[in-house]
Amino acid sequence: MQKLHLSQSLSQKLSPQQIQFIKLLQVPTAELDTRVEEELEINPALEEGKEEDKKDSEEEFEDNNYEEENTSEDKDVNIEDYLNDDYGGYKMQGDGNYSPDEEEREIPISGGISLHEQLIAQMGFLKLDERQKIIGRQLIGSIENDGYIRRDLEAIINDLVFSQNIETDVDEIEEILRKIQNFDPAGIAARNLQECLVIQLERKEHPDDPTVQNAIKIVSDCFEEFTKKHYSKIQKKLDLAEEELKESVNMITRLNPKPGGTSDGLVKTQYIIPDFILTNTEGKLEISLNSRNAPELRISRSYSEMFDAYEKSDKKDKKLKDTVTFVKQKLDAAKWFIDAIKQRQLTLLKTMQSILDFQGDFFYEGDETKLKPMILKDIAERIEMDISTVSRVANSKSIQTEFGIYPLKYFFSEGIATDSGEDVSNKEVKSVLQSLVDAESKKRPLSDDKLVRMLNDRGYNIARRTVAKYREQLQIPVARLRKEL
Repeated sequence: MQKLHLSQSLSQKLSPQQIQFIKLLQVPTAELDTRVEEELEINPALEEGKEEDKKDSEEEFEDNNYEEENTSEDKDVNIEDYLNDDYGGYKMQGDGNYSPDEEEREIPISGGISLHEQLIAQMGFLKLDERQKIIGRQLIGSIENDGYIRRDLEAIINDLVFSQNIETDVDEIEEILRKIQNFDPAGIAARNLQECLVIQLERKEHPDDPTVQNAIKIVSDCFEEFTKKHYSKIQKKLDLAEEELKESVNMITRLNPKPGGTSDGLVKTQYIIPDFILTNTEGKLEISLNSRNAPELRISRSYSEMFDAYEKSDKKDKKLKDTVTFVKQKLDAAKWFIDAIKQRQLTLLKTMQSILDFQGDFFYEGDETKLKPMILKDIAERIEMDISTVSRVANSKSIQTEFGIYPLKYFFSEGIATDSGEDVSNKEVKSVLQSLVDAESKKRPLSDDKLVRMLNDRGYNIARRTVAKYREQLQIPVARLRKEL
């Protein structure tokens, strides 16, 4: 026999308004315009307009929508019916930076042809029969974005049999491949780095030059020693003078290891639109939001006036009641969206002002060593908000300063203890580490152990594994690979 019982429980749930605000907060300025346009399209009760036009309509809306003075028929309208709008993820493209005084302009993006299209066009100048053209197109289609063919030739032969019904062999494939390797850019269609460098050297303007010939020997016969920078072994093996070796090595290092680039032959320009503008007016730092963060929105007066018609009509009319329910949904959604935009603006400014107060020394001088250790919790406590809110602001926002544009995440860093007992930002340590490497003798680069001792001498208590981690983050190779002649 079933038994019924009562129980109480506490749970936390986000309201639709909170969810909408959270999603708007994490949207960067470049995408906010598109998000607003989407809302304007799906909600006829939301209009573009100045703030001065909104006051009366909002008051009228609040009087009609929120006062508990409707008849029993009005109480049948369930608030949950209003919350069906989907404010899902945003995947939008941003455009240029705007100020209130600038007119709307679209940023033109130049067109271009891809790497594969360039190679196909060059193949048209060769005297190839239809069979060879098919094989050539198959080889060009196997070239990766950086310009290499890493697919095994036997696999390409199998592809030709199954997809084109053409039987061939490695010799015929290699013959056509060598023709393609003469295309521009130099080094294209190589199967590995060694072959790529040899192709570029063989296509030098003066291939019989001794420096070019020595460079070809180095890459062909001493490639492993060259990659490990064992120059003494190369010099001994090829019987080269130190100056000859230096000239040839310098020529090799100026070659392009990725002849195809990484963008499939297309130049893709990304525009960074700052969310905040920092100005220094006679020593006073002032933060302002990018004008695109403050769209002019208002609630449609015509929709608000529909309630007047409803009050004067027969409230028993079911069709009219359904219409009013729809209007209420759209008015609620419009008001929530406007409130979310305003709350977004206030939260962004509040968070950025706190970061400015915390890292004031940096914003005055732009010196990386002036950055203080700062984590999300530090800002969250200052603005009395949750850490997740600060994280959403910092993850996708940037600020324009006199020293350049910085992502907000740049200002957050961990602390490193010094001999004086103070904590300094790890960015300061990285900056010092970079300066030490830049000033080192390239003939005898500093090892990680030497870098640790030099940092410790400067008062930074840091371990060798931390130096190695920071060096990798700065994309500085190990000492052996930094060695030069």
